[in-house]
Amino acid sequence: MAAKNETRADYAHFLPIPTRWMDNDVYGHVNNVQYYSYFDTVVNQWLIEQGLLDYINSTVIGLVIETSCAYFSSLAFPDVVQAGLRVAHLGNSSVRYEVGLFRNDDNTVSAAGHFVHVYVDRASNRPTRVPDAMRAALQTLMLPAHA
Repeated sequence: MAAKNETRADYAHFLPIPTRWMDNDVYGHVNNVQYYSYFDTVVNQWLIEQGLLDYINSTVIGLVIETSCAYFSSLAFPDVVQAGLRVAHLGNSSVRYEVGLFRNDDNTVSAAGHFVHVYVDRASNRPTRVPDAMRAALQTLMLPAHA
């Protein structure tokens, strides 16, 4: 699990995500449920950009089976979240993505978490091997210190 002293150097890929007015809660910071949306956005945006996710026609799909988030400092509208992404574990049919959320240009993580995808055959809903092209691309997100 990520630690609060992690920096941008601990992540392999970044996606800027603007916060929205509606992301803030009555306490004046981004509500905790939005953090999971940011996690989902950076992972799926990367998969789509790599040509690895066709959410309408893919015969192999990733289902989320586990998530967590640790909060270290607040995000708030109008911050731009810099979502850092890495792969911490690549198994036969599963991938553990770890995401660090950075406030604007901050170098220290504001929140960090993970989620695990299990890849399944869309028709049978049974676990299947991560496709070779996806496996090769996911390996580019693995950092030696975190693999």
